[in-house]
Amino acid sequence: MKSEKPLCMFRISNTVVGGLNILSVVLGMAAVGWSGYIHMRGGSECQKVLEVPLMVAGIFVVVVSAMGIVGSLCRVNVALYAYVFVTFMLILALASFTAFTLVVTNTKVAHHISGKGYGEYRLADFSHWLQRYVVNNNNWDQIKSCLIDARLCHNLPLTKHLSTTQSGCCKRPAYCGLIMKNGRLWEVGKKGNNSDCESWSNREEKLCYDCNSCKGGVLANIRNQWRRLTVFNGCLLLLVTAIYALGCYAIKNNKSDSQCNNHRKAPCP
Repeated sequence: MKSEKPLCMFRISNTVVGGLNILSVVLGMAAVGWSGYIHMRGGSECQKVLEVPLMVAGIFVVVVSAMGIVGSLCRVNVALYAYVFVTFMLILALASFTAFTLVVTNTKVAHHISGKGYGEYRLADFSHWLQRYVVNNNNWDQIKSCLIDARLCHNLPLTKHLSTTQSGCCKRPAYCGLIMKNGRLWEVGKKGNNSDCESWSNREEKLCYDCNSCKGGVLANIRNQWRRLTVFNGCLLLLVTAIYALGCYAIKNNKSDSQCNNHRKAPCP
């Protein structure tokens, strides 16, 4: 009875690894299908940005999951070794990315405008990496196009709190002086010495999309999303580590079955 318990556990590990990877194949194929849908139907610039990453990620997940299925359910150790290696590299990548996001998002908070229900952000409030690689000149035109397509500034709430991006992109900074006339129009106050005060326009396609305050608002939103992502990454890291451990048990199970068959012993459990 004692010898049967670990073998049973190994068999369960094969089944669990196989089942999880079957689910992964379905998710990967869904990502590939969604990428194809975007390519065939077209869409906004924001949606087109996702086309290639979805395709690459979907194919990667399908290929790696197929190795896990073949290795665990068909007892092919070569495929399972490759699967476990990729899983281990994924653990390292997740741990590194989680640590990286914690570093680049560890910055100061916004300057809150008393009684207005929103805060204003400056580029200096964020890490140099975010400033250099997220809102550089090459990327900003595309980000700005996405914000306009999403109608971010259409009919701003007069009484509700503004989001970080609405605060930075849809109005002039408070130090320029501003009076909201309705959900889209602002009465121009003093011009101020800051370039953002000069960049502002009441035209819906212009507004403050070229302002540093808009870039700061976008970075604030990215920072908030990345901080939530670190929690998700932590949970995902635990899951992938558990799958890695199960994969190692499955390898031992495959070896045990192979030795049993080679020596023509009693049927393997």
